[in-house]
Amino acid sequence: MTYLIDAWLDRPHPYLRILHRDSGKVCVVIDESALEELREQGDLDLASLNSSEPLVLKELLRNLFLFCFARALRPASSTDLPTLHG
Repeated sequence: MTYLIDAWLDRPHPYLRILHRDSGKVCVVIDESALEELREQGDLDLASLNSSEPLVLKELLRNLFLFCFARALRPASSTDLPTLHG
């Protein structure tokens, strides 16, 4: 499967989406608070978003998916969880 990262980080309420490249289907939406958590943990390297290296992008996607799945498994005490689309 091939994915596309749609990141809007330079706006008042930044977000990042992962899309299935062939269908355009949204797989993951990561909102402002989740992006901040990723940055604080060191799991979101903004420079890697600009990379054209396949291995760098593959690792970034892997980390983003793992973050979203781990966050989705947390007790639902927050309304700002990233959205996983199936």
